[in-house]
Amino acid sequence: MKPNRRKFLQQLALGTGAMAVGLPSFAKESISENDDLLTSFTGSSSAQRFNMSGYAAPKIDKVKIGFIGLGMRGPGAVSRMSFIEGVEIKALCDKLPERAAAAQKNLVSKGLPKAKEYSGENGWKEMIDKEDLDLIYICTPWHLHTPMAVYAMEHGKHAATEVPAALTLEDCWKLVETSERTRKHCMMLENCCYDFFEMLTLNMARNGMFGELIHAEGAYNHDLLGLNFDKNGYQDMWRLKQNIDFNGNLYPTHGLGPIAQCLNINRGDKMDYLVSVSTNDFMMGEEAKKRAAKDSFYEQFVGKNYRGNMNVTTIRTTNGKTMMLQHDVTSPRPYSRLHVLSGTKGSAAKWPEPERIAIGEEWLSKEELKKLYDTYSPPIIKHVGEVAKKVGGHGGMDFIMDWRLIDCLRNGLPLDQDVYDAAAWSCIVPLSKKSVSKRSSSVDIPDFTKGSWKTNKPVNLTLDGGGNTTVREVKKG
Repeated sequence: MKPNRRKFLQQLALGTGAMAVGLPSFAKESISENDDLLTSFTGSSSAQRFNMSGYAAPKIDKVKIGFIGLGMRGPGAVSRMSFIEGVEIKALCDKLPERAAAAQKNLVSKGLPKAKEYSGENGWKEMIDKEDLDLIYICTPWHLHTPMAVYAMEHGKHAATEVPAALTLEDCWKLVETSERTRKHCMMLENCCYDFFEMLTLNMARNGMFGELIHAEGAYNHDLLGLNFDKNGYQDMWRLKQNIDFNGNLYPTHGLGPIAQCLNINRGDKMDYLVSVSTNDFMMGEEAKKRAAKDSFYEQFVGKNYRGNMNVTTIRTTNGKTMMLQHDVTSPRPYSRLHVLSGTKGSAAKWPEPERIAIGEEWLSKEELKKLYDTYSPPIIKHVGEVAKKVGGHGGMDFIMDWRLIDCLRNGLPLDQDVYDAAAWSCIVPLSKKSVSKRSSSVDIPDFTKGSWKTNKPVNLTLDGGGNTTVREVKKG
């Protein structure tokens, strides 16, 4: 047995360093046609207006929520929130009225008060204008995330948005500027940061178990070809349309969020620049032609300029670390979002499953891995992990994310993911496109913190000051 592995196992047996002191929470290069707009908007030479990293907003005893978007992700979010005490679901909004009505049935079935229903093209604005709400929970198509989050903050509400939070650099800066000016939280709902293995490795990284982290990898490899071309899938085929006239990483945050936390991005380090390369499209154009031959509806998608099937983006940080991201939602391959950490003492890897951890050159046994889970799973997992598995949502990570958000708001605690995370993780979308369009040249990544990353502290996820938000009884099955 190698000496470093032997020493590690001895430390594990003694429980050395078992508790984290505090877990990290979770411009200049711009798209050429928007250079003037971005320069004026960001005030690139100005100081940060207000630092939202570590900001504790006033406590909210009962968090009144309005939901926008009840198609794919929204109904699950309504259901999960209905189990959390200290929450009042006051409003439900979707472009289609029948979707708001369907979500209403979930509340009625649990004996909860009915929410006000809104619908139509601008029903979300009417909801924000009229209702007394603390939090706007956004589950709409991607291009609506920024305008809805900005409108919510401008009207005195905190905003929580599905991923990505923005599709352009301009919108990334809008989120940052609005959050700082209004002092309202803007959290991107990156649920993968709350998965069990990701939380374990995050705590281990905080305790130095991997030594100095050098490299990390994340991905979103998910065969969505059939769903994206399904007429009964995404409303008005919006997600398929996002794949047209765009060549880059369309959906980076599931893989990026967890590894960015482990590398202390925006809290001790920052992303410096990226290089992005894409394959050609070998499947989407052919799929459109095949379907159009049988159904004239698909003729509108024939001959379009689809993105490359696989995109690989490499990022270098200011402190000299590297990250690799992949995006492929067309190839027939097993689901993988990669979670790879490589340090000076050890490494971790998941996707494909099972998850593995190595100290030195050898993977730990199942028994040793179980001991790690018992010792290093952070308090939030030990507190609500089991009930989260019962409630569900990607194995429970969605519920952990929602519970933590509400617990922070109720106790006046900083959120685990702030607006700088939302902007930094989302900006990979437009910047990867720019790099690909310039023959994979390097592109600078803006510092949305305007220098405060040097002193920002990791957010404490030990439940100190919180953890008192209860959960309604969850029936098995």
